[in-house]
Amino acid sequence: MGLRINDTVPDFTAQTDQGLIRFHDWIGDTWAILFSHPKDFTPVCTTEFGAVAQLAEEWAKRNTKVIGISVDGVEEHKRWKRDIEKTANAVAAFPIIADIGLEVSKAFDMLPAEAYLPDNPTPNDSQTVRSVFIIGPDRKLKLSMTYPMNVGRNFAEVLRALDALQTAAARGVAMPANWTEGQDVIVPLALDDAAAEAKFGKIDKVLPYLRYAKLKG
Repeated sequence: MGLRINDTVPDFTAQTDQGLIRFHDWIGDTWAILFSHPKDFTPVCTTEFGAVAQLAEEWAKRNTKVIGISVDGVEEHKRWKRDIEKTANAVAAFPIIADIGLEVSKAFDMLPAEAYLPDNPTPNDSQTVRSVFIIGPDRKLKLSMTYPMNVGRNFAEVLRALDALQTAAARGVAMPANWTEGQDVIVPLALDDAAAEAKFGKIDKVLPYLRYAKLKG
């Protein structure tokens, strides 16, 4: 069965280029982003890891840890990081999981249980390992997205989604399409108009079920 929103994500122990981790312990009391890749030393993935490295300060501001995963080994990860840092002009300080046996990829439903890597594998053998998972401090999956190998992920959108998730969780609201921090939010249907006004002040009632409010503070 696939991993669904609000499921507790799998716990696992795995080697990374920074040593052994136990995933739930590694998350600690932070948010976490797991981003996966089918192969080291591939062009699109190199630009993506570089983008993640360049956003180190943004992840820290949001109390969020990031961790990569690829089906290659620790030594390959260490060598690949040199290319990533060279092209991105940024330090790739996050760990990368060495998922040679595909255990993590299968646990997160990126590969079927019967999948295996042949001798001399190519990226096509693990092409579905191209997902982003945003995980809350409660170890539950909050968002996932999967891209094909020939389309690089937009990490500005990952940041925007993370902001939306964190604001929704902290303030008990919902976000409209294209929401960015500072814009009006949607009042949840669980609140009637009087309760909404008591909580948020003036509300903009566009439809009986679509009401906007400004967040204070």
